[in-house]
Amino acid sequence: MIYWRFLAAFLGLLLMGGELFRSWGMGRPLVFVLDDFFIGIPLVVTALLMAKDTIARRAAFAGAWGATAGMLYPSFFGKLIEPTAEAAATTNIPFDFLTAIIGVIFALSLAGLVASVALKQRVA
Repeated sequence: MIYWRFLAAFLGLLLMGGELFRSWGMGRPLVFVLDDFFIGIPLVVTALLMAKDTIARRAAFAGAWGATAGMLYPSFFGKLIEPTAEAAATTNIPFDFLTAIIGVIFALSLAGLVASVALKQRVA
C-alpha cells in the first residue's frame, strides 16, 4: 500500500499544482481552478492518514480515489469526445498533451480505487 500512498500524495499535489499552472493568467473562473483542489487535498490527506491502515482510513482512501476518478471522467471524455476551441484557448498547456495527462491520471485513479479496496490490509 505504500506505493499507492505515495502515488496518491504525488497525484494530489500534481493535480493542484498543474491546475494552478494551467489556469495562471488565463482568466478562468475560480470554481474551475478549485475543483482540482477538492480532489487533490483528500488524496494527500488520506495518503498521510494511511500510515496506520485502519478500515475507516482505508474507506476514506478509497473514497478519495473514487472522487478523483469521478471528477476526471467527464473532464477526460469531454476533452476526448467534444473538444471546443474555447477549452483549448483557456489553458497554458497544449490541449492534446493536457488530454493525455488527464487520461493517464484518470486511469491511475481507477487503479488506485481498485487497489485501495482489493489489497490486503496490513496488520501491525
